[in-house]
Amino acid sequence: MDTRNDDSLSLVRQSLLTGNCGRAIQEMDAYLAAWPEPQTAEKLMLLRENYDRMADFWLQGGKDPELDTQYRRLLQQMYVLYANVAHHHRMKASPYQYSLYTRTRQGQHDWTLTGIRKEMEDFVSSAALLQLEPEHTRQQAGEALYRRHQQRMSQLFEYVLTSRQWTESVGSQFADMLVSPTIDTVDQQLIVAAVSLSLMNQFDMAKFRMLAAVYQQSQDEAVRQRALVGWVFGLQRGNPLVKVYPEMREIAAQVMAHEEACTELTELQLQLIYCLNEEKDTNTIRHEIIPDIMKNNDFRLTLNGLEEKEDDPMEEILHPDAADRRMEQLEKNFRRMSDMQKQGSDIFFGGFSQLKRLPFFYDISNWLSPFYLQHPDIAQTMKQLQGNRFIEGVVSQGPFCDSDKYSFVIAFKQVAEHLPDHIVEMMKRGEASLAGELQMSDDYRSPAYLRRLYLMDLYRFFRLFPHREELYNPFDGGTGAGYHGIFFTAAVLGGSPLDKHKPDVVRLLLKQHCEEMADSVLQSFPAAMHDAQYYLWTGNYDEVLRMDADNVKALQGRARRRFEAKQYHDALADYDRLLLLRPEKPGYQLSKAICLVQLKSYAEALQLLFRLDYEHPDDKNIGRVLAWTLMNEGKLEQAAKTYSRLTADGGEAAREDRTHYGYCLWLQGRVKEAADALKGCAGLDDEWLREQGLSDAEISIMAARISA
Repeated sequence: MDTRNDDSLSLVRQSLLTGNCGRAIQEMDAYLAAWPEPQTAEKLMLLRENYDRMADFWLQGGKDPELDTQYRRLLQQMYVLYANVAHHHRMKASPYQYSLYTRTRQGQHDWTLTGIRKEMEDFVSSAALLQLEPEHTRQQAGEALYRRHQQRMSQLFEYVLTSRQWTESVGSQFADMLVSPTIDTVDQQLIVAAVSLSLMNQFDMAKFRMLAAVYQQSQDEAVRQRALVGWVFGLQRGNPLVKVYPEMREIAAQVMAHEEACTELTELQLQLIYCLNEEKDTNTIRHEIIPDIMKNNDFRLTLNGLEEKEDDPMEEILHPDAADRRMEQLEKNFRRMSDMQKQGSDIFFGGFSQLKRLPFFYDISNWLSPFYLQHPDIAQTMKQLQGNRFIEGVVSQGPFCDSDKYSFVIAFKQVAEHLPDHIVEMMKRGEASLAGELQMSDDYRSPAYLRRLYLMDLYRFFRLFPHREELYNPFDGGTGAGYHGIFFTAAVLGGSPLDKHKPDVVRLLLKQHCEEMADSVLQSFPAAMHDAQYYLWTGNYDEVLRMDADNVKALQGRARRRFEAKQYHDALADYDRLLLLRPEKPGYQLSKAICLVQLKSYAEALQLLFRLDYEHPDDKNIGRVLAWTLMNEGKLEQAAKTYSRLTADGGEAAREDRTHYGYCLWLQGRVKEAADALKGCAGLDDEWLREQGLSDAEISIMAARISA
């Protein structure tokens, strides 16, 4: 596709973002002159006529009390026109999406709202009537019913995903379907997922409003949480369009009218932040925990599958407690994974990612389908595994998202063929199960838990789906301030009850070392929240100290900053103040001593350092500063003794100490010993050595000697 039409459309979008309807009409007119679309041109002409009529009346001095309302209506109509054109070109540019678009709109599909609702309600009725079927035909009839319905829902998923802009009427009727008790929750959850993906690809006010309504009205918690996640991702896409749809603020205010919603939105923001650490968590599990588990279990992997290791009689004699130690280490690793999971980590992503290449995931709807036993792609497997308590435990109590449950069930049948017979029997009887630490928590029906599992489904989809590059990805944007997952900064939410929860978000971001994102959230704090903690986070220590002259954290921060800026007198004043407040802190005393050394007040520094070294003889940092100060004060023999002690252990940490030890020996006149100590050092500090009275010739000879 010619990229010039994308550039032309971007000019239309930019005009819309600034709320300039007239300019948007002009830009769209220019676009259609280059790439004609008769139907769109006809709609644009009607829109231009209405706009010109309104503008002409205003230019003639007319006073229309409905001017703002009329202008906004035209601006929104212009956005819908633009969005549908953009949708058309996105479909053309995306081979995969275009295949979905054309496939679902060919043939005899009934995509009327009445037909869609009838399909889903008829399925619920038919499923209930299965109980009246004779036993010998019930199973076959059930399999046929679920297969036919799954195919229909898959097509509906694709239809909704690739849909154009909805009217408010369509959005309202879909909302009614998604909160109706006469429609199955699996179908409702699947449609919510499809609407969410469509909304992320191209903002649609009707879909945005619909998801808000479903979240507020649904009695099904799984449906509610999917709607909330989709609404938030849609809000991020729609945030730049607030001038086109100022009512977004009203909808957001309605959603946040209850404290429960604010709590859930805050939890969702924190959960999205944890998604940033998935790669790090996966590496920790793959390279640290799993190898240790494999080393400490009683099985080995062979070409014939898992085989139990034979007991080593010599080990019982030589290491009688070895088995207990292995079990203790095994439990420690499981506890470590459990702790990671409780903190919000997705500990299963790495393990299940390879299973997303199964044919089951060729169907896009299966990635986000709720898990149900009657799904046609696993129904036969579940029938064969009926009564297997291990599998029943995994699908009912295992802490896995729906996508991973499907992967597990499909893969288990093949894996089971390579397990020892007695292990298979133990699984059937329920004697083998997931480690207790990794069992589903007691709050497995809580909103936060359901939401986390759905986020895991979405994360797998956007990271592993083969055609993910053709879709907007809410998890992209890097780890900086542009990360899509930080929705608390959205202008639409500014001044909302969520503001009071922003400190919780900043704390987690700083804990995860996401400073750029933390700064972006801090920039959205209203002036009323600019308290001492805010100024500490932003590094405005002077402002904190104006509020509280004895704020220890502010004094620490300012002292460190002043020291780094080589403002040693000012840093010394801060450390003196800290020592008045916390005289028992050796760190402050050491920092003060270092400031004195930088100011060449060696004698005063030594008074502090001798006492610190006496009280903390094993602290090498204190010894290091003491030795350097002694050398600068000319107490070379004492300095040499201290450096000898510091370098006794060798190792990487002693490299700088060894260099300074060489300087000390050199200044003592022990030149050959100095050359040996300096061998392999990174380089000589020529300026400091000259200050000690060494000539350029001496320095050059030493440099040549130690580099030879």
